[in-house]
Amino acid sequence: MTKKAEIHTEKGVMTVEFFEKDAPNTVANFCKLAESGFYDGLRFHRVIPDFVIQ
Repeated sequence: MTKKAEIHTEKGVMTVEFFEKDAPNTVANFCKLAESGFYDGLRFHRVIPDFVIQ
């Protein structure tokens, strides 16, 4: 089963699909931080439409 996360913003919802097989430590770290509430209220500092959100 593929892990996914929903990121809720003022502009809508983004669904992120994880590649756990390719990056298991990164996926585990992201999930741990998300479950702890680390990302709640965090702002994106760089947005380039149709390219990248950081």
